[in-house]
Amino acid sequence: MSITADLIRGHTETIILAQLMRGDTYGYEINKTVRRISDSRYELKEATLYSAFRRLEDTGQIESYWGGEATGARRRYYRITPLGRQTYAQQIELWEEAKSIIDKLIETEA
Repeated sequence: MSITADLIRGHTETIILAQLMRGDTYGYEINKTVRRISDSRYELKEATLYSAFRRLEDTGQIESYWGGEATGARRRYYRITPLGRQTYAQQIELWEEAKSIIDKLIETEA
């Protein structure tokens, strides 16, 4: 069964923050990880990913820096800030609450 993008789209920023909780990384690596973790059932479109990076950076939840010169590939890396960690924790709480409500609403046994 395929997971529709509509179910995940509203959680793009939380998905990015979750990846950055594991450590600093760059856009392509985040997208590759999302595909791997989802068994290739979901991937972030490049435009969506970089729009989300801009929003997260504008709100102070992440910050970026240039790196990768040692490997010959200059990349823009992203790191989560303390505000981003706080936001991530809040979003997880909201997700758990929403998931609980949805589970109850779609349960067939009364």
